Amino acid sequence: MFELFAQSAFSGVLAGAYYALIALGLALVFGTMRVINLAHGELVLLAAYVAYSAENKLHLDPLASLPLAVAVVGLTSIAVYGLLSRIKKDRELNSLILTFGLGVIMTNAILMIWSADIHSTSVPWHHDAIILADLLFAMNSEVFFGVAGLVVVAGLWWWLEKTWYGRALRAVASNRDAAKLMGINPQFTEILSFAVAGLLASVAGIAIYSAKVIQPSLGHHLTVKAFIITVLAGMGSVPGVLLGGMLLGIVENLTVTLASSALQELAGMVLFLVVLLVMPSGLFGRVRRRG
Repeated sequence: MFELFAQSAFSGVLAGAYYALIALGLALVFGTMRVINLAHGELVLLAAYVAYSAENKLHLDPLASLPLAVAVVGLTSIAVYGLLSRIKKDRELNSLILTFGLGVIMTNAILMIWSADIHSTSVPWHHDAIILADLLFAMNSEVFFGVAGLVVVAGLWWWLEKTWYGRALRAVASNRDAAKLMGINPQFTEILSFAVAGLLASVAGIAIYSAKVIQPSLGHHLTVKAFIITVLAGMGSVPGVLLGGMLLGIVENLTVTLASSALQELAGMVLFLVVLLVMPSGLFGRVRRRG
């Protein structure tokens, strides 16, 4: 029983690492523009299908397709910003409607271009098994992207804390008008946040294609997971996104192991509602002052 529990928790930690990659892009855009990009999951899925096409047509390893995925998804993400920036009134509500519609359009475009077939990488290395301590089992791609998720989260946290552009992004997220007085261009900062979100979506999409299977309807589920993790973490907490992703991954995998795979999504929603009820600011968010 212990071995089964340990394996399930280990798989949940690995899954949570690339869950965090998905959620970071959503959290970054929300922090900068105070809008929730409901098309973010479709951007992740687009990167996965770019990796599939690069492997199928150009015979590239999914890892080698990262520059191409970054170019395609980054430009698409900036195009989404271009549409969002035209909203002048009731940005929070209208942005939800707009990005939801863009997500539907992207899902159908993916369906038309790549059909409804299920795809996964055919490169043997990604599916080969790795054994740790004669107890824990995983695929090479799961371990690789689990470690990559940790590295990317740490790199993003360092960038936000230590670089000028990272501090500018945080300043715009904290107080847009005050950032203008300090000589920061909010529009450029918002474009930068969407570009970085596209980069994160590209890495996450290739991770999903390498370790899981993809299909056109997956984008919506990825957006929901990203939103759950963002709320679990608390708005503005990069380490919290990583821990929130791992918590969601562990809960989902334990539910599959100890109960049923049919309850996997329900377990995540229950966790989301419990945390939202008990800690409205999230597990790692800051409670806003009043008065």
